[in-house]
Amino acid sequence: MTNLRADLKLVVGAATAKALAKGLKIETVSDLLRHYPRRYAERGQLTDIAGLELGEHATVMARIERVNKRRMKARSGTLLEMVITDGKRRLQCTFFNQAWREKDLVPGKNGLFAGKVTAFRDVLQLANPEYELFDAERQAEAMDDFLAEIIPVYPAAQGIPTWVIAKSVRQVLDVLEVDEDPMPMELLAQYGLPSLESALRGIHRPSGWDALNSARRRLKWDEAMAVQLIFAQRRHSLVSRPAKACPHTEGGILEAFDKRLPFALTSGQQEIGEEISRDLSTEHPMNRLLQGEVGSGKTVVALRAMLQVVDSGRQAAMLAPTEVLAAQHARSLREMLGDLGQAGELGGAENATRVTLLTGSMGAKERKKALLETVSGEAGIVVGTHALIQDTVSFADLGLAVVDEQHRFGVEQRDALRSRGADETSPHVLVMTATPIPRTVAMTVYGDLEISALREMPVGRSPIKTSVVPVAERPAWLDRAWQRVREECGKGHQAYIVCPRIGDEPASDKGDKRPALAVLEVAPELAEGPLKGLKIAALHGRMPADDKDAVMQAFSKGDLDVLVATTVIEVGVNVPNATAMVIMDADRFGISQLHQLRGRVGRGSVPGLCLLVTETLDGTTTRERLAAVESTTDGFELSRMDLELRREGDILGAAQSGKKSTLKLLSLLQDEEVIAEARARALEIVEKDPALGNYLGLAHMIADVVDEDRVEYLEKS
Repeated sequence: MTNLRADLKLVVGAATAKALAKGLKIETVSDLLRHYPRRYAERGQLTDIAGLELGEHATVMARIERVNKRRMKARSGTLLEMVITDGKRRLQCTFFNQAWREKDLVPGKNGLFAGKVTAFRDVLQLANPEYELFDAERQAEAMDDFLAEIIPVYPAAQGIPTWVIAKSVRQVLDVLEVDEDPMPMELLAQYGLPSLESALRGIHRPSGWDALNSARRRLKWDEAMAVQLIFAQRRHSLVSRPAKACPHTEGGILEAFDKRLPFALTSGQQEIGEEISRDLSTEHPMNRLLQGEVGSGKTVVALRAMLQVVDSGRQAAMLAPTEVLAAQHARSLREMLGDLGQAGELGGAENATRVTLLTGSMGAKERKKALLETVSGEAGIVVGTHALIQDTVSFADLGLAVVDEQHRFGVEQRDALRSRGADETSPHVLVMTATPIPRTVAMTVYGDLEISALREMPVGRSPIKTSVVPVAERPAWLDRAWQRVREECGKGHQAYIVCPRIGDEPASDKGDKRPALAVLEVAPELAEGPLKGLKIAALHGRMPADDKDAVMQAFSKGDLDVLVATTVIEVGVNVPNATAMVIMDADRFGISQLHQLRGRVGRGSVPGLCLLVTETLDGTTTRERLAAVESTTDGFELSRMDLELRREGDILGAAQSGKKSTLKLLSLLQDEEVIAEARARALEIVEKDPALGNYLGLAHMIADVVDEDRVEYLEKS
């Protein structure tokens, strides 16, 4: 007998174990049994060939329609050509110098065919596919998995076809013995879940669809509980740390700021502001995620939180992902504060504070001044990039860290930030994102954070009209796009032109796809062509910091008509006079990124216009994404569409580790109830037993379901 932690080679043999480890990073019995079938086929039911994607390693059940052998003209040898069909579409298969296969591949036979989907002369094909036929002659050799009514089809790799995986699974299940179920018995009873051993057998060798669905439900619970337990432990650890309380102060800068606000806070801003104020007043560190639409007023909420901390005699830091955005934030905060942000300056208010900018590329003299203002406490608010959390930067008393666009910071940087409090305390942390996140994703990705969402737009925000410009089908529409830019500039407004590349780096070709358009190429073409006569400048991330700042300031002041830029302007840049945006090669950006980008226009009293220029054809998935952005400005709805179109993938940031996928069965869109229940149960368990000393099975399950690198990632994120 064998258990889940056993080395695979003890069960399936050294050669197969080596192939599984190399091709799929499967090394233990648990790894193999947690490598679930991608889908299931019923005997006699053929795979829909129309659903294949170029480049994927596919396994299809199909019928051989015809086979033809011929001599190759260009080189010596034979070419065996086979056409397989699902009854509606055909797929070409080719074998080079393997004429002996002709005796096996008889028209009319059904089988499984596996290989990488490629294209030859615009026709999809499998080159040298591996196969397993279902016919009387080979019936005795065929594994019993393929004789069942429900046939598992596994995610495979080159040299490891689905039937090899299935055979290995059968060998393991024949000797498997799960000593003790990791899930508490009371939880299994409460939700009517089968045992782990029953679920693993049911998902790999189901006796029927009911048994399969029951197995899937249990294994989804394993995934949800494993992730939520990590977050529950993380939350418990964070709450257990001490933090300095920063309660509301009567007659402070915050009250003065509120009295001067030229607009009324939305109900959402008021409600979330009160939640944050309560969090800051406790002696446990606040850990809150503030998500909201582009332009929903997150910066005002964050500033009010920072002022409450400054009123308590402590400092606040605001981290931005780029120097352009850091400088923009510093200017914006100073403008909003007015004389309340001019401590020590002529005309500064009596109880004013100081906003200091600190970035990595500042000159020595300027940097030294900023460092002194930070370490002395003269600066109540310090704004910067990741340079703020370097060892060379010291705060007098850091009480609050505001992280803008958290996903752009590495996990190590965010972890370092939490250790920057004084006297062994942790600063309160507020993380913000303008990328709306569906509730289940937020519970799964930010499970250790309290979550607040600003869905209401401030009064006065102008609508943004978005249109797709399909230049392959309607080339004249691009000329009209440039006319619209000229019309907006003619009214005294400004425009952004966004390109995917800078232009000073090698262009990466993807097959027949041309290189993406670049800022350094497009800017001069526009200046000499359709936008001739307008004041145009380029902006990108590799420009010297002073040059970037000078260009942004010139654009902000209205000295430029058009800014041709990369996504360096994606977040935080605020120029109310900018009313138009043209995004070139819009198909090269994701839904959330397009939504973020267009949020740079329509920030004043005039409606915004966003044009998505693409050469992709109608009917493709890419055009579906662009049509989604065109159809709505609701970022929360778009984030859901984005998740659906991307097939969810590995949402836990695990791409950073390059390891196997974490969520294999759990759907962040469809399994909201399971995720919410698992979160509640995980919090209860960790509250009673933070180290899981009495729940060793659950501790082992975390290791089985979430690999070691991802556990570390989740603990730091």
